[in-house]
Amino acid sequence: MFIQRAAWVGWCLTMLLALAGCSEPQLGEVTGTVSYNGKPVEKGAVTFLPADGKGGTGGGVITDGKYTATRVPVGRVKVTISGSKVVGKKKLYDAPNSPYQDLTAEFLPAKYHDREKTVLELEVKPGANEKNWELTGD
Repeated sequence: MFIQRAAWVGWCLTMLLALAGCSEPQLGEVTGTVSYNGKPVEKGAVTFLPADGKGGTGGGVITDGKYTATRVPVGRVKVTISGSKVVGKKKLYDAPNSPYQDLTAEFLPAKYHDREKTVLELEVKPGANEKNWELTGD
């Protein structure tokens, strides 16, 4: 009787662990470069969104034209890329010796940075992926 009960408990634990493993989404990592009209995007962000709108998202920061995005959902994803440029400076507070903060603005076209208008897609596979984005526009 004890052996039957132990076998039953062991089988139940095995099934629970198997089910828990099945519910873990598969993820990938995407690295690469981003340029706009032949020049590296100095600062920005890249975001990966499931094409079917279901599931998690992933993304990373663009620095000096390079990015790494970890925990990206596997499968077909829509991609948004934003780039910021300095358009001015502003005092942090109203005082003569106040430090300044950069004011930035988006400079990439909506077809790259807008979630609804993006034309960028990628098929992400489990593990390491590399994708270089050579964007163009006015």
